[in-house]
Amino acid sequence: MNNRKVLTKNLMYLFFMVFIIEVTAEYLVFKPLILIFKPLIPLVIIMMYLFESEIKSKIYVLIMFLSLVTNLLFIPNTDQALFYALLVFTLHRILLIIFILKMNKKTDFVPLIIATLPFLIVFSYLYFETPTFPENNSIILIVQNVLISIFAGISLSGYVMNDNKQNSILLISALLFVLLQFSVFIEKFYLENEYSQVLRPLSMSLNAMAFFSFYRYVIEAEKAIK
Repeated sequence: MNNRKVLTKNLMYLFFMVFIIEVTAEYLVFKPLILIFKPLIPLVIIMMYLFESEIKSKIYVLIMFLSLVTNLLFIPNTDQALFYALLVFTLHRILLIIFILKMNKKTDFVPLIIATLPFLIVFSYLYFETPTFPENNSIILIVQNVLISIFAGISLSGYVMNDNKQNSILLISALLFVLLQFSVFIEKFYLENEYSQVLRPLSMSLNAMAFFSFYRYVIEAEKAIK
């Protein structure tokens, strides 16, 4: 057990080292390092989870693998790559929501709907105020906005109804994912040619910390199940 804890801690150090290198590479727009370290972030989280978890959920591993694929697809700055990235990320988000509902067996759907509505209104406003979208991305973006709103709603309602450690961590993760959605949206459709050197490292930072927080939530939720 002690060896496992030491190994998990070392992997955590590795995660933050990879995270710092990747964010720096994004800022410097150094593609060779980005290609190596961007997919390493979810890969290291998968390794951390497999060493620390006693349940070892296949769904969670699949979710993180889809995150790895999405990270790779976000590297090329083209409409086609963006389309495939959003497609994979949509499947990722659906599995994420199913996974959380499975972990939180006592989900009250009335608070969930109430908590989801504000996020849905904000993302809908942002969508309709955006001047142009590539045609093949419009429907996927609408679905993405609905899914992130549901995810945030589940997290917020869970925290309000039952303020424990795992729900607090889940809420932090959800808020980071919401900020990530804003950041990517603004970068891709508003300020692509103006502040991409700042927005890309910001998006990657939010992405890494959101998934790290979600990993901590999964570990805490699994401990509560046992």
